[in-house]
Amino acid sequence: MSDIRQTIQQRVSDLRAAMSRNQFDAWIIPSADPHLSEYLPDYWQGRKWASGFTGSVGTLVVTDDFAGVWVDGRYWEQAEAQLAGTGVKLMKLLSGQAQPHVDWLAAHLKHGARAGADGDVLSVASARATASALQASGVKLETAKDLLSEIWSDRPALPQAAIYEHVAPYAAVSRAAKLAQVREAMQAAGAQWHFISTLDDLAWIFNLRGADVDYNPVFLAHALIGADKVTLFIDERKVSPELQATLAQDGVEIAAYDQATAALAALPAGCATLIDPARTTLGLINAIPASVRLIEKLNPSQLFKSRKTDAEIAHVREAMAQDGAALCEFFSWLDGALNKEHITELDIDTRITAARARRPGFVSASFGTIAGFNQNGALPHYHATPEAHSTIQGDGLLLIDSGGQYTGGTTDITRVVPVGKITADHRRDFTTVLKGVIALSRARFPVAIRAAMIDAIARAPMWAEGVDYNHGTGHGVGYFLNVHEGPQSIGYFREAGPDTAMQQGMITSIEPGVYRPGRWGIRIENLVVNQAAPTTEFGDFLEFETLTLCPIDTRCIERSQLTQTEADWLNQYHQTVRARLQPLVSGDALTWLIERTEAI
Repeated sequence: MSDIRQTIQQRVSDLRAAMSRNQFDAWIIPSADPHLSEYLPDYWQGRKWASGFTGSVGTLVVTDDFAGVWVDGRYWEQAEAQLAGTGVKLMKLLSGQAQPHVDWLAAHLKHGARAGADGDVLSVASARATASALQASGVKLETAKDLLSEIWSDRPALPQAAIYEHVAPYAAVSRAAKLAQVREAMQAAGAQWHFISTLDDLAWIFNLRGADVDYNPVFLAHALIGADKVTLFIDERKVSPELQATLAQDGVEIAAYDQATAALAALPAGCATLIDPARTTLGLINAIPASVRLIEKLNPSQLFKSRKTDAEIAHVREAMAQDGAALCEFFSWLDGALNKEHITELDIDTRITAARARRPGFVSASFGTIAGFNQNGALPHYHATPEAHSTIQGDGLLLIDSGGQYTGGTTDITRVVPVGKITADHRRDFTTVLKGVIALSRARFPVAIRAAMIDAIARAPMWAEGVDYNHGTGHGVGYFLNVHEGPQSIGYFREAGPDTAMQQGMITSIEPGVYRPGRWGIRIENLVVNQAAPTTEFGDFLEFETLTLCPIDTRCIERSQLTQTEADWLNQYHQTVRARLQPLVSGDALTWLIERTEAI
C-alpha cells in the first residue's frame, strides 16, 4: 500500500476520533472556503487533505463506518483512481442532483443523530437546505465547530500576496462609479448595508487584483458597504500605504481580515442589510443581530461585472489576439515535434505557458492546463502530474484545454490535434462536436432568455448522432478575473432563474464534447460575447461574436458530415483568425497559421 493511502486512512481515522470526542455521528467537508471560491487556498483544502481526491469540486462525508466523496461526471475516473485503497468511496453525483450526500445522510443516520460541518465554509442557502433535509429525518445539523483544526497539525498558513490596482485603460470603469452602481442597487432593494465575501465581486468593485488563489487574480477579503462608508476587511500587510491612501480617496477604509464578524455584529438595530445567501457563509451571517433585517438577493455586482462594457470588450479582443498569436507559436512547434521529439503531457503546459508569457499583458495561466492524450482526453478535467502522465507518441488525439490571464482579459480555449494517424471514428466524433459548436455560435435568441435554455442548440446535432456529454456547454468568463464566472451558465441541468438571463456584454464559453472512456476525448471551446442583434416586431435579440482566435484543426474533420452552411461558418471564422493574427506572428508560426486556416 502506498504511503499516501496509508496517510488518508490515518486522517479519516483521526477525523472519526474528533467526531467521537465532539459527539458527532457524521461530518461533512465541502470544497469551500469562507468566500465560497472555486479554487481554494491551501488552508481550506480540507476535502483534498482528508480524502486524497485532488479535483476542484466534491464533498466528503464521514461517519463511524463510512467515508465517501460525491463528485460529478467530470471527475469519476480521476476520483476512482485516487481513492482506491484509501477506504474512501467514490459516490457518483449525477446531473440534476442537488445535494445527494445530504439525501444519503438522511437515509443512513438514525433519528436523533448529530451531523456537523464548518459553518464558516457553508453557504447560507446550502446550510438551510441541508438542515431542512436532515431535520425531516430527525437528524440535527451543527455548524459551530471546525473539526479539521483539531487534527490538521501542519495546516498551511493563509496566503500573503500583495494586492495591486487594476488601472486605466484596462479598468475602464472607476472604483467610485462601481460603488455608486452598487449603492443604487442597495437603495432599490431597501438596504442601508451590503456585505460581500465573494472574491471576484470584491476585485471587480474595488478595481484591485491579487494572487491569493491559484489562477484567479483575487485576494482574500470581505467588504461592508454603507451609504457613505466602505470597509474592506483584509490582511493590512497586503495593502501598501500608498494604495491605502488611494482607496481612502474613494471612502474605502481598511480593517483587519478577521474583524468582519465583529463589524457584522455591530450593525445598528433596525437597519436592513443585503446579503447573497448563495455567496455568503452561515458562520458570518450568524454574527448579525436578530434586530437587523436581512434582504436576501443576488449580489448586484454579479450582474454588473458579467456585462462587459464596450471598452472592456475591446481590450478582451486584443488579449484574444495576443493569446492566439501565442497559440500559433505553440502549435507550430508541436506539429513539428510530434513523433520526432520526446514530448509528455507535462511538456504541453510548460510550452504553452512559455509562449503566452512572451506576449504583452500576460499575467498567469487562468487555470491548470489540461493536456490529455488518447484515453486521458476522455477525462474532462484530467491533469497530468509528475507521478502520472503519458508520453505523446504513436497515433491518436491530443486534447489541450488552456487559458491565460491578461491585464485586458481572461482566455479559455480547447483544441484537439491529431497525432500520427487518426481514424474515421475520430473524425466522426470531432466533426459531430464541431457541429455543436457551430450551431450555438450561429444562434440568435431573445434578450433575457435564461442561459440554460439555449443548451439544446449545441447538443441537438450531437443528440442526432446519439452522443452527449456530462458537463455544461458554457460558463461565464471574467474580465481579468475568474475564468468561471456567473451568473449565466449554459447547461440544461443548470438553474434557470431570472438572474441567469442572457444580457448584452456577457462573455461565455461554448464547449461541447464527446468522451469515449479508455479511448479518446474531444472538446472544442471558444469564448463568445453577447452582442445586440437587429430588433424586430417580436422584440430585442442577441447573437454571439466569437472572441477566441485560433484555428480549429481541419485535419480532424469529416467534410461530408458538414452542411455547406457549417463549412461556410468555419471558413469565415478561419478568415477572421488569419486576418487578426497574421500581423502578430512570423516564421514557423505564420506558416502554420496560413496552413491551418485554409478553406475546406
